[in-house]
Amino acid sequence: MNLLLYTLTFLFGLILGSFFNVVGLRVPNKESIVRPGSHCAVCDRLLTAFELIPVLSYLFQKGKCRGCGTRISLLYPAVELLTAVLFTVATIFIGWSKELFVAWAFISLLMIVFVSDIKYMIIPDKVLFFFLPLFIVLRLIIPLDPWWDMIVGGAVGFGLLFFIAVLSKGGMGGGDIKLMGTLGIVLGWKATLLTFFLSTVLGSLIGVVGLFLGKVKRGVPFPFGPFIVFGTITAYFFYETILSWYIDLMT
Repeated sequence: MNLLLYTLTFLFGLILGSFFNVVGLRVPNKESIVRPGSHCAVCDRLLTAFELIPVLSYLFQKGKCRGCGTRISLLYPAVELLTAVLFTVATIFIGWSKELFVAWAFISLLMIVFVSDIKYMIIPDKVLFFFLPLFIVLRLIIPLDPWWDMIVGGAVGFGLLFFIAVLSKGGMGGGDIKLMGTLGIVLGWKATLLTFFLSTVLGSLIGVVGLFLGKVKRGVPFPFGPFIVFGTITAYFFYETILSWYIDLMT
């Protein structure tokens, strides 16, 4: 029975992942997520149902548009598959409890941010302002312990990146600041600090490697959102494990 439910969850995640691609690509451009229908960005041809099957369509078409032969970005199937995996992992880790709804909503925001920040280096306010009240309501219904941890978490997340932005004179984007504040409501202040630490470490490592390989230019900004996504997912699922490991290491 559980295997069937996990399979359905995985398929549900694939479908939502396809939708998150649309939201992440269209909202930053102030385009409707409904019309026009899914189409090739190069030849503008509307896609058929066969071309809209998550992941499989990309494989069947060998990563190319059936109309003009343009290479399709790997971002599309990657987000679809990652969403499906994360939805399923959340279900396995958390179980069929109320917190699962928080996890699914959380993952949904992170996937949209992942797409929009990689593609445009923008984290749309419209997306954040949709999820912010949703997370507040969810955390009031399914509170952290203590309940006020969501308030402190939001303040810590927003305040940390705002402080960095002031010190660096704009080195941190406003979208990143608002995103961390929103995520803090779900995580609480301790997991928010871990998210910040993990995101910063990974971002710094990738930045250094990118400079060494010539993929990143000094003084040219690159998207920080994907690193926040990585840090957030790790902190949300593994905070207690990481904390226990750290305590054991220090004792």
